[in-house]
Amino acid sequence: MKRLGKQTISFDSPPTIVETASIVGPKEGQGPLAKYFDQCLEDEFWGEKTWEKAESKIIKETVNTVIHKSGIPMEQIDYCFAGDLLNQCISSSFGLRELNIPFFGVFGACSTFVESLCLGSVFIEGHGATNTLCATSSHFCSAEKQFRFPLELGNQRPPSAQWTVTGSGAAILSANGNGPYITTITPGKIIDMGIKDANNMGAAMAPSALDSLIVHFNDTGRKPSYYDVIVTGDLGYIGKEILTELSESKGFQIQNNYEDCGVLIFNKEEQDTHSGGSGCACIGTTFSGYFFKQLREKKINKILLIATGALMNSMSSQQGESIPGIAHAISIEN
Repeated sequence: MKRLGKQTISFDSPPTIVETASIVGPKEGQGPLAKYFDQCLEDEFWGEKTWEKAESKIIKETVNTVIHKSGIPMEQIDYCFAGDLLNQCISSSFGLRELNIPFFGVFGACSTFVESLCLGSVFIEGHGATNTLCATSSHFCSAEKQFRFPLELGNQRPPSAQWTVTGSGAAILSANGNGPYITTITPGKIIDMGIKDANNMGAAMAPSALDSLIVHFNDTGRKPSYYDVIVTGDLGYIGKEILTELSESKGFQIQNNYEDCGVLIFNKEEQDTHSGGSGCACIGTTFSGYFFKQLREKKINKILLIATGALMNSMSSQQGESIPGIAHAISIEN
């Protein structure tokens, strides 16, 4: 692999995304992308006593599903990279503790899925692994309980608020395969523009998406038109509009081929999700379910995937801290 510009790494022998899997909750199963997911649950508990246990079960079963679909024996998967939103990533570590695969716990907030893909790709390209597993999860009820207010309070959510996606997405990367390939990665920098409103994640994360987008194009020499689609993770309606305007002010026209997973996964009018979806599973399930199938069927051949995350916790918000953002980008090509 070789370094391009400031932050981007290009792979000489790019790893293949062999297979993906996704499981989502009932609200996501009623949305416009329902048919693309491997399983849509009927309730948020899925037979468990707590939302946290349910989230661990979701990521566990998603990982089992992707391993089964890939046809690669579990003992041939060298490393697992996974994370989530809960304190110390308990959904991933508890859900995958019986996996018996060397485990890297990853935290990038809602950017965790693409961060895991970045790390898994580097391990393969550097000949440290042949097959890697990348996964993430989130759960609306557990996230609301931790970051905002207990659901029992029935607090009114402002129009700028987003709905944390209940679900999990997983992918297996391999040194062997015929694509789609991860050809470049552009790890992001922490960008903090002083936004403090925890109910306006789109505004907090859009500047980091802009930074990684500009760096990627400058490092690679590509233009937005190089890609069939440019996809952000969970900026939602407000953040998507901000990023589009900011990109245009910097000379990058992305409006013709730009999508956001937080906009795609729900029907805003019918499902009352305000500014759209968010959470680790937003890009995890939307890519693993919808976009990967588009790549495999050659309906799209080049995609720039930019996952955004808000690097905050409940304590930082209570102490009046601003919300730092991060955005990791990868290019995936047939």
